[in-house]
Amino acid sequence: METNLIYKELVYDIVGCAIEIYNYLGSGFLEAVYQEAMEIELKNKKIIFEPQKELDIEYKGIILNKHYKPDLLIETKIVCELKVMDRLDKTEESIMLNYLNVTKFKLGLLINFGCKEKLDWKRMVLTY
Repeated sequence: METNLIYKELVYDIVGCAIEIYNYLGSGFLEAVYQEAMEIELKNKKIIFEPQKELDIEYKGIILNKHYKPDLLIETKIVCELKVMDRLDKTEESIMLNYLNVTKFKLGLLINFGCKEKLDWKRMVLTY
């Protein structure tokens, strides 16, 4: 069993920010509220991030007019997507895999504030 998680401490800090937000706000707000709160928490922890950065998609050497725009790119190594849903499903996982492919980052975090019982999150790793 693999025990060496990549970016373990950074993920711990990011999820800690999300838990802080969830404990304070609960699960009843729109995604944009959690986005803004997450940016505040990341700044407070001095974690470098880019919100809503437009990512180019290349097809056969041509940059498409359509772009991906993940919620947060964290320290140029983690894609973080915020959701407000009853539970995460395969659609969100597929979108995250696309973000990871476009960025060439190894790690993605899906953080779901919509679950009534607790913060729901998933770590996704791509190996190249």
